[in-house]
Amino acid sequence: MEKTARQSDLEPEQRRLLPQNAAAPVLAELRAYLEKLRVELLPKSEAGKAVAYALNNGRALTHYVEDGNLAIDNNHTERSLRGIAAGRHNWLFVGSDRGGKTMAILRSFVSTCALAKVDPFAWFQDVLSRIGEHSIQAIDELLPHRWASSRTS
Repeated sequence: MEKTARQSDLEPEQRRLLPQNAAAPVLAELRAYLEKLRVELLPKSEAGKAVAYALNNGRALTHYVEDGNLAIDNNHTERSLRGIAAGRHNWLFVGSDRGGKTMAILRSFVSTCALAKVDPFAWFQDVLSRIGEHSIQAIDELLPHRWASSRTS
């Protein structure tokens, strides 16, 4: 189901319906099994702790079923952090705390551009050239994902 959702490039509402129809019943069955198992295990045993963890975090672990913008895993996020891990040594020498904060903000924009499949250079060039005249009430129009959709329409 997850592979189908990723490969089909579905809209969030369509992505939400897939796990609701396929995964929700399985997750409900798993929760019932864990509830039954909890009374059979010692709470401080490794298995007891694992079952308690799963039940205590059940809402967070199953939230993706209700929100089509979420995936069952965080692989995409971990892949996006690889560049940060690789550059960590270089960033020890950003010059100052202020320079580090600026670098973090710029890196955040570049990562957001990558998620929105936007060329960061084109986005920065366009947004920085017109942000001075842009209405503060409509500033979210300049975010990479909105900027990209305004370019295609």
